[in-house]
Amino acid sequence: MQAVDECNAPMVSIPGGEPLIHKEMPQIVAGIIARKKFVYLCTNALLLKKRIDDYTPSPYLTFSIHLDGMQERHDASVCQEGVFDRAVEAIKLALGKGFRVTINCTLFQGENAQEVADFLDYAMELGVEGVTIAPGFSYERAPSQDVFIKGKDVKDLFRGIFRIGKNRKWKLNHSSLYLDFLAGNQNYECTPWGNPTRNVFGWQKPCYLLADEGNATSFQELLDTTPWEKYGNVNNPKCANCMAHCGYEATAVEDMLKHPLKAMLTSIKGPKTEGNMIPEPMPQYVNEKPLSTLSGIPIRVEMAD
Repeated sequence: MQAVDECNAPMVSIPGGEPLIHKEMPQIVAGIIARKKFVYLCTNALLLKKRIDDYTPSPYLTFSIHLDGMQERHDASVCQEGVFDRAVEAIKLALGKGFRVTINCTLFQGENAQEVADFLDYAMELGVEGVTIAPGFSYERAPSQDVFIKGKDVKDLFRGIFRIGKNRKWKLNHSSLYLDFLAGNQNYECTPWGNPTRNVFGWQKPCYLLADEGNATSFQELLDTTPWEKYGNVNNPKCANCMAHCGYEATAVEDMLKHPLKAMLTSIKGPKTEGNMIPEPMPQYVNEKPLSTLSGIPIRVEMAD
């Protein structure tokens, strides 16, 4: 509650895994709702059927269910059979009890546009309010790096998805300009302070995807002491290929406020799916000279007779 009050953001996302395992989660959610804040409770739904009666439907509460595709794709993604069926059962149960429900989908290597489109069709058939969808980011601590889509492959995939989507009525929980960014039509830099992360160690610098950059003891300290200029896909190799909505959705919303006509036209027409993509900016760190180190000093070794 201290973090919620300190940051004063209008929406709080509680991530999983499975946050429902926390014994005090119902009280935490109730406390946030009492402050008139919107709560997204992100869950893999493994415990939702068991714990759902601990919660009361509210316009401020949304269960965000993790599903990375249809049955075969999702179960493979989480390395456990049967998880998709349990999640779908939980979605139907929550909707039947009057809860707001969305789906959170992350795309990985091996996806194709038709497969994703079929999944979005199915999500709409389930009756959820919407779907958040984004490419997975190859953060340093990821156990496997070869599962992530990168670069132009991401944009080609989303163009293919949106090309199919022109004849569908998908509800995607994103700004129109963020979706246009995913399709390679906008050149954005990250706004990591737009979605600050608070965990048991403090306020994480600069975002939840980079775990080794330190923590701040207060939200104000996070804002004041984080070297924001050192991050982003242009400034830091750790951020290369990131297109996650935690950093770029805030940028897209800011662009929307500055250029409402562009945002409105993109919303009406949908993301551009043909033609040239916006060139990606050259990373600044590519041209940086490495710092001199002791190991770089040339030496001469003479052998004694």
